[in-house]
Amino acid sequence: MRRFLFAILAFLTINNFTVAQGKLKAIKAGKVIDVVNGTVLTNQVILIDSNMITDIGSALSIPANAEVIDLSNAVVLPGLIDCHTHLTSQPSGDYYGDIFRKSPIDIAVTAHIYAKRTLEAGFTSCRDVGAPAFVDVALRNAINNGEVEGPHMEVATLFIGSTGSHGDLNGFSPFLDWQMPKQMSGVANGVDELRKQVRYNIKYGADVIKFGASAGVLSEEESVGGPQFSQEEMNAIVSEAKMWGRKACAHAHGAEAIKMAVKAGVASIEHGSLVDDEGIKLMKQNGTYLVSDIYDDDYILSEYSKLGYPEKIINKEKMVGKLQRENFEKAVKAGVKIAFGTDAGVYPHGWNAKQFFYMVKFGLTPMQAIQSSTINAADLLGWKEKAGSITKGKWADLIAVENNPLNDITVLEHVKFVMKDGTVYKNELKH
Repeated sequence: MRRFLFAILAFLTINNFTVAQGKLKAIKAGKVIDVVNGTVLTNQVILIDSNMITDIGSALSIPANAEVIDLSNAVVLPGLIDCHTHLTSQPSGDYYGDIFRKSPIDIAVTAHIYAKRTLEAGFTSCRDVGAPAFVDVALRNAINNGEVEGPHMEVATLFIGSTGSHGDLNGFSPFLDWQMPKQMSGVANGVDELRKQVRYNIKYGADVIKFGASAGVLSEEESVGGPQFSQEEMNAIVSEAKMWGRKACAHAHGAEAIKMAVKAGVASIEHGSLVDDEGIKLMKQNGTYLVSDIYDDDYILSEYSKLGYPEKIINKEKMVGKLQRENFEKAVKAGVKIAFGTDAGVYPHGWNAKQFFYMVKFGLTPMQAIQSSTINAADLLGWKEKAGSITKGKWADLIAVENNPLNDITVLEHVKFVMKDGTVYKNELKH
């Protein structure tokens, strides 16, 4: 009995150490990256009460009953935000098995693993832009209820696509079908059907609406960038979302589809691979964010053949990847607003920060890259009052690294300290 009780105590200590953490905390930070002003502060004290930052400064008194966390040898940043994730899955190495041998229950059983990896990589918030059967809603709710560990989530639920589109089942027999409500496929056509689909998504938990303005890469329809909704249909999706207090974002690779989605009023263009000069100008005029997953090309071209993906898909990526990076650089130079988004789930979760290197390589300064994943991302999510910077009144979402990412942005691939909502989930810093 004594051994049994000791084992239980040890388990609770290891797995639920966060429960015992006190409400009041004081972080001694050697350096703090001030993403609002684009500067670096030194020798700061960050005061935290429960899940909120109550103050930050260089000469603050630390309450006697506060838990002191010494990060005086580290660089502290706001928790990072990824605006384009798919937390519920990633390729298993069996392309057809992933499509045909897994139910939503299989996906739900493993989703929490990917959520934890994302959090431990330093991403304390994310926008999840497409998951089957409302698994993302269940994951978001479980995280919010403290049942599993993961980032703050804003979820899109079902990807809305037209018949035969990137969001539909393509390349297979017409006799194949899913035994679930038709609306749970996300496939809809025409203004009335699309308004109904938006309402359906929102009814069951969508925080944001995601639709496929164009064709895509990782599916077996013919085009990469051709428009897959009419202008009237895109207008209907965005206006319906707005009526319900939701933003809309558009999966869009093709130049024409990008312009159509921007004219419809989307908050962001996802991917943006083939955007042209007119589209860039239109995005800047409308304040539309570009969320461009410019790391993915490396992983897809090196790994997807091994993972069993059809050659047709690999060839589409070969056509798109280089152009996406070149057009990202053009958009940056033109002053288009950039928010960090990776399409994590296309590659292993927890690797999100690998994209920073490419964002700097293709036009952003290290500070701008960090801002894209903090204040810019928070603005896109509609969370700028509660996330995105180390500021009084915001969530106590903080990370720390050993060296200055402004000197080497790849430092962010090795986050050593993670706090979300005032709770420490990871601390590997040497004292």
